[in-house]
Amino acid sequence: MTSLITSFTDTLLHLFFPCICVGCGRELPQGHPGLCSGCTIALDETGFSGVPGNLAEKKFWGRLALFSATAGYYFRSGGLVQDLMHRLKYRSDRDLGVQLGRMLGWELEKCDRFRADLLVPLPLFPEREHKRGYNQATLLCEGMAEVLGIPLASRALSRTTHTLTQTSMNRTERWINMEGHFRVEEPGRLQGKHILLVDDVVTTGATLEACGQEILRLPDTKLSIATLCYAGRL
Repeated sequence: MTSLITSFTDTLLHLFFPCICVGCGRELPQGHPGLCSGCTIALDETGFSGVPGNLAEKKFWGRLALFSATAGYYFRSGGLVQDLMHRLKYRSDRDLGVQLGRMLGWELEKCDRFRADLLVPLPLFPEREHKRGYNQATLLCEGMAEVLGIPLASRALSRTTHTLTQTSMNRTERWINMEGHFRVEEPGRLQGKHILLVDDVVTTGATLEACGQEILRLPDTKLSIATLCYAGRL
């Protein structure tokens, strides 16, 4: 009887609140929000994770002593990845964030270079996180943790001051805007570990560089970076 009631309830929920693919609008099975398999396959993968010296890593050459770096997908203006990023950051689609994190985790799982000890999301300024209700990098880490089995240290870092929007800034201006705005809150947890710093997108790399430098001040600490998207020039 209980199973019958549950089945009936699920049917009603699917009828009035169907799960829809956020990419193409196709109906999905109940309880499986996010992207359909077709849209997942259509995403423009970079293939960076298994390639030392890839474009994501080159952004940090001479600037940050990284063990490895990668980005999962190319970010192109008007493309599906841009739409997904907009939903993640501005339309409160938390389930999508976790799903995208799983997808990035599946890519990193193929490569030994990203076998880290801790997942650490790039922090938002507290006021901005409170206004949004979440940190999108933390959602990505939650999905990655499910796949990789790596612990998540969601409050290991903090952003100490609110910074200006960087949309129209060049790399030097972005670095000046970000310098000194991060603090390690849990040094004992990070010290001596291989840290995988996670964010949604890498453009110039200035924000990740500023944050990464604070992490690397800790003795015997190794740093890698993984972002969902790569938005730099090819």
